[in-house]
Amino acid sequence: MGVLGRLWRGDLPLSEAFWTWALIVGLAVNLTTTFGSLILFVHGRTMEALFVGYAFSVPYNIVAAVGVWRSAARYEGPRWLADAARWATAAGMVAASLT
Repeated sequence: MGVLGRLWRGDLPLSEAFWTWALIVGLAVNLTTTFGSLILFVHGRTMEALFVGYAFSVPYNIVAAVGVWRSAARYEGPRWLADAARWATAAGMVAASLT
């Protein structure tokens, strides 16, 4: 499964899990699926729009949020940074999944 498997297990450093996979890749995934969904919706393909909008982004958001949460549990730095990464990721992924 490669890097996504390592992310899911929390084997990545917290900084990589949060900044790379939750923030940068998460933003790219969510913007791409939102844009694709809007294009399909404008063309009257409502079911396809819902599928594109949620079938790809929600599973990714779950993997990223779980990965950050687990990486934060292994983080050896200040606890408040781990907690901040956890809650920022959880809030961001919920917001991105609902829009």
